[in-house]
Amino acid sequence: MKRYKELVALRCFTHKDMVQLSGSESAAAWQIRNYLQKGYIERVRRDLYAVISMETGQAIPNRYQIASRVADDACVSHHSAFEYYGYGNQVFYDVYFATEKRVRPFSYDGVNYCPLACQGKAGIIETETGVRVTSLERTVIDSIADFQKIGGLEELLRCLLLVPSLDSNKLLDALELYGQSQLYQKTGYILEAMRDELSLPELFFTECEKRSSASKTYLFEKQNDFVLHNRWKLFAPKDLKAIVDKGVTDYDAI
Repeated sequence: MKRYKELVALRCFTHKDMVQLSGSESAAAWQIRNYLQKGYIERVRRDLYAVISMETGQAIPNRYQIASRVADDACVSHHSAFEYYGYGNQVFYDVYFATEKRVRPFSYDGVNYCPLACQGKAGIIETETGVRVTSLERTVIDSIADFQKIGGLEELLRCLLLVPSLDSNKLLDALELYGQSQLYQKTGYILEAMRDELSLPELFFTECEKRSSASKTYLFEKQNDFVLHNRWKLFAPKDLKAIVDKGVTDYDAI
């Protein structure tokens, strides 16, 4: 049972991990087959295994630890990072992770694992529990960039309302990873509505305005209630907070 105890410390592992533990390719392949048959481990996806607790019969790694091992560079991101930090408005059955590798979505133990494009290695935190996760500021910028893919505008706003404060310099660092002028517009517009709650200085918005596109654009596909916000040259809802305050669901899928 020595090998099982070593695997418990890893929580989830790959074939490469088992080779390092057992000393050879053949020994690793045999050990994995043996433990699969005995129910000590379960296959999560191709070349990723979860260790099963002998006491509970359940997988030892949580969803965030699994997502962090899907690829060498994988990290928990977007709405799932909000959840990890305790700022998720609701818990999804989808776990989002960022990676530069080509990874297909998959499901394990009732959870859907959804890959999204990674914008670089900056702003990624390595935890002692084996979770790699985007920093809070990078999580905010990633989520603004991709809110149409991760639960919609209202869910993003509800998550932001749970965040106590943000570091403006780290936000700018995260925006720099994208280098997209339209993202500066959208970020400035969304965060300006919550500047007091998030303790963001005017200098941050000045910088966003400076780097914004000179062309007018839309927050997303044109809607009847959009107005032009001159500072950001952005067509968007007149009052973002009203979407949350009124419990409007028109934007849930956007």
